[in-house]
Amino acid sequence: MTRFLPLAAVVLVTLPFPAGAQDIRGMEVCTAEKQMERRTGCLQANVEFLHQALNKLTRDTEDKITAVDRELAAARAEIAALKSTVEKLNGDLAKIKAKAAPEGKK
Repeated sequence: MTRFLPLAAVVLVTLPFPAGAQDIRGMEVCTAEKQMERRTGCLQANVEFLHQALNKLTRDTEDKITAVDRELAAARAEIAALKSTVEKLNGDLAKIKAKAAPEGKK
C-alpha cells in the first residue's frame, strides 16, 4: 500500500488536465457580435477595462511596497538602537568585571 501512494501521486500529477476558461469579471464576450464596428467597440471596451484593472493593481502594489519600505526602515532603526544598547551593556559589563577581578585576587 505504501508503494502505491507515491505511484498514484506521480500519475495524478503527470495526467494532462484540460485548462478551463476563466471568466474575468467586467470583460465582455466580443465574439458574439456580428457587426465589425460593435466587435471593435467591444474589444476596445475590454482593453480599457484591462488598462484600468492594471493601473489599479499597479497603484495597490506600489502602496504595499511603500508601506513595507517604511516598516523595513523602522525595523532597521530599531535594530541599530538595539545594537547600540547591547554594545553599551557589554561595555558596562566589562567595566564591572574589571573592577571585580582585582577585588577577588586579594
